[in-house]
Amino acid sequence: MRLTIIGAGAIGGTIGAHMIRAGHDILFCDADQEHVDAINERGLTIEGPVENFTVSARAIAPEDLPERLGPTAIAVKSQHTAQAAELLRGRLLEDDYVVSFQNGLNSDILSAAAGRERVILSFVNFGADVMGPGRIMQGNIGTFMVGELPGVGITDRVLALVSALPYARATDNIMGYLWGKEAYGSMLFAGAVSDLSIADSLEQERWRPLMLAVAREVLAQSPVPPEGFDGFEPDDLEGSLARLVDFNRRSAKSHSGIYRDLVFRHRKTEVDGQLGELKGPLTHHTAAIIHAIERGERICEVANLELLAALERAERLGRPLNAIVHLIPAPPRAAAGPLLGMPVAVKDIFAVAGLPQGNGNPRAMAGPAVPQDATAVAQLRSAAADVFCTTAMLEYAAGALHPEVPETLNPFDTSRTAGGSSGGSAALVGAGVCPAALGTDTGGSVRIPAAYCGVVGLKPSHGAISQNGVQPLAPSLDEVGVIAVDVATVARVFAVLTGSSPQRSKGPLRVGFVAAHLQDPALEPEVQAIIGSAMERINAGGWTVAAVESQALPQLGALFDPIFNYEVWQVHGDRVQKDPGHFGPETLRLLRAAESATREGHDRAMAERDRLVRQWAEEMRPFDLMVTPAVPFVAPPTTPPMDTAQGEQEGMFTGVFNVIGAPALVLPCGWTRAGLPVGLQLVGAVGADAALLAAGALVEEILDVDSRAPGQTQAIGGVR
Repeated sequence: MRLTIIGAGAIGGTIGAHMIRAGHDILFCDADQEHVDAINERGLTIEGPVENFTVSARAIAPEDLPERLGPTAIAVKSQHTAQAAELLRGRLLEDDYVVSFQNGLNSDILSAAAGRERVILSFVNFGADVMGPGRIMQGNIGTFMVGELPGVGITDRVLALVSALPYARATDNIMGYLWGKEAYGSMLFAGAVSDLSIADSLEQERWRPLMLAVAREVLAQSPVPPEGFDGFEPDDLEGSLARLVDFNRRSAKSHSGIYRDLVFRHRKTEVDGQLGELKGPLTHHTAAIIHAIERGERICEVANLELLAALERAERLGRPLNAIVHLIPAPPRAAAGPLLGMPVAVKDIFAVAGLPQGNGNPRAMAGPAVPQDATAVAQLRSAAADVFCTTAMLEYAAGALHPEVPETLNPFDTSRTAGGSSGGSAALVGAGVCPAALGTDTGGSVRIPAAYCGVVGLKPSHGAISQNGVQPLAPSLDEVGVIAVDVATVARVFAVLTGSSPQRSKGPLRVGFVAAHLQDPALEPEVQAIIGSAMERINAGGWTVAAVESQALPQLGALFDPIFNYEVWQVHGDRVQKDPGHFGPETLRLLRAAESATREGHDRAMAERDRLVRQWAEEMRPFDLMVTPAVPFVAPPTTPPMDTAQGEQEGMFTGVFNVIGAPALVLPCGWTRAGLPVGLQLVGAVGADAALLAAGALVEEILDVDSRAPGQTQAIGGVR
């Protein structure tokens, strides 16, 4: 057989070398002049575990192709298909054909240049790599199928071609094989963003949901029944992973050609040709990270795989909870830092460069992109965290939901709210989408949703974390807070945002509690019992636990409204008067209720606050931390507006510490019989955030609350 092969790289070169050895007349054409010269001077060598041999061969550059080609194979990267196809125009006689030895779905491009009747397709799954000019390593022997376009059947020319090709077989469903390869290829692209081998990226349990999801996304688009090969079975994707691991472990080619293009050859991959035309978010997220690596903005490392896995979880777990506003598939970040490999979500109240600052308001969400990150977002990026998502929130964090913005649902019971106003951030962490998220807290907006969603939430001391670039609500009460899976993760993020260092506490510590809090009639009985059990475990740990009869706390709590109302009107009053339709009706009602607040009333409240904070500090002096309930009840069906009776109860244990400016940490302390989490609040001295986090880590260890995936239920207390 006489065959011109355009593209003498890994696949074209391997196939052509085997054909030459079998006595066929092969002409290679390749754009790499050094490779062409080496083939002409020294022959083409195939090396590796399969076979080792060298054949004499002819090779030319594209500009030297003859006027008549005869039967031709295209074996270039998919992104070069159109350029290679142009070489076919006017060079094929009536009975000539072109066969593709490529990845991707390229038949339309070839048909446009050569005519549909001339196109034959193939599916090639053996691994090979160009090792140098004139040298190719063949890593294994895999499936090689050849067939006509759909509806033609197996023809004589396909059978003749198969008889000449190494390892090849004929099929009447070549598109099924190519769609199967698209699905498998999508997993290879996902794995190639890391430095793991093919087998390792497919084998590790933590990446399985990602690999299965991206393959399913592709297979769902196949217009023909997809075919299996070399352990990959479209009808048994989960079982396929183990078989593909075994197949790739036995190959001398440990990493994909995609990885080699990115790391060693520093050239564009086939991502656009293979994934570009596909629909679905995961292939697009994968392509975005590949493009970032191609541009030199990232390197192949496991941190990228962590990001891609978080994006998959966001699509699968976060979107059904209405927790996501925007996903950022390949966010800019530093190449190295203390948060490398940590995907972090941020509430949509933060400025994130390139996105609108939505604030839970439909008009703002459809507004222009902001040009610059909030300081906290920039600090995360500088620490190499991947700020990959902006999260849903109550409108302007003012305590009510806009009617056009869906409620964020609780990951442990989707008939209930995740809480507000940082509910989207808490829901994503609680659902296991990401280990950490940022929120804001003016009266409990980090701690309340953290309690509802079974995660840890920190409201730091006033001003500990920069609020530059964050939409204010009531500036002397506002705080940027951290929500995370555990206290250690909160401490890592807090250290980055404050330039501080985490502390360790040896214990035992002195713990105070306000007896009136634990006996308050607003506490649901089961919540009260779980908190009481937690206090007993803390006491049993050898710590000093004593009741406090605080005179300052009730008076400080009463100052929240005059401070909040005056400041919120200063922030939003002008817009309320000029454009009331900008706000949802409940938010508008809350804001208008603040219109009568006066500067004099605010100043009196602030002066009284200063006096009472000093009194509170004296009451706190005998203790390392104070313990209170986080919320008097579990997550309700919907977030109660602040000006309702339930809304006031919801913040009864949290808002006072915004007035004081003290750090407050909420962490899980147990589970109800219905499987809903209950939170405990730990409060430290003003400015003693690191000490509070250190104490919180000890409390977390003492309570030893079981970590649950959403949907699990256990008995009261939730302790192993």
